[in-house]
Amino acid sequence: MKLNAENFANDFLEFASEQRLNIMINLTEKKLNISKLAELLDATKPEVHRNIGRLIKTGLIKKESDGNYVLTTYGKTILIQIPSLSFISENKQYFGNHTLGNLETKFIQRLGALHDKKQINGFVRVLEKWKNIHENAEKYIYNILSEVPYSSDIIDVISSKLENNVKIQSIFSEKAIIPDERKTIFQKKGFQKYITNNILERKIMKNVSILVLVTDKEAAVFFADNQGKPDLSIMFTSTNSDFHEWCLDYFEWCWKNASSFQESKLKE
Repeated sequence: MKLNAENFANDFLEFASEQRLNIMINLTEKKLNISKLAELLDATKPEVHRNIGRLIKTGLIKKESDGNYVLTTYGKTILIQIPSLSFISENKQYFGNHTLGNLETKFIQRLGALHDKKQINGFVRVLEKWKNIHENAEKYIYNILSEVPYSSDIIDVISSKLENNVKIQSIFSEKAIIPDERKTIFQKKGFQKYITNNILERKIMKNVSILVLVTDKEAAVFFADNQGKPDLSIMFTSTNSDFHEWCLDYFEWCWKNASSFQESKLKE
């Protein structure tokens, strides 16, 4: 990575002030003058004036002819990056025990899209939510799997979705944990006909560390622990459109780079 550290550090210093950051956030909504900003921030006009001066000097905002202030293109671009930093900062404790695994840089740069999420803790609650997300799907279910739950209630949900032509695409980790009875259940439920009809599609992938579950209603993501293995005990989930788009884009990238499904590569 090459950058002008001195210039970047000076600009980045402006965000060390909560008030300067809040000035910029308020200016994303509409242009404002000093009096209105002072009112919104519950601050004095001299305070706001001083901080506006610093933001103008750095090129993050500018004053228009009507006396109002607006974000510059530079300011808008910088502010768009803040949610990604905020996501990591707010989940600092979580990422003390987890990693981003082999996540591509382009997805790391967009981590701010995951900001509006709910955290589900514990295997039992995660499994309940996992099942619930499947139940609510109406058009498609896309998932990346490191373990394949084959309890009767989950199998019934999947079978029901396939019967109703809900598209299912699954990417299996080569190291996925597969129950012994998988083949028997697969045959009993007649899943092969859905593969033939392309309603059920499968691929396989090496080095899976990040898992996602994406439906037309909701999405979820699991990050890896410090050993690089997906941690199934903690799920981030949301119906937020940005969160959903991130998970869908990641799944589609993995699907494009995954290999054709080979039964022999799965270990029961």
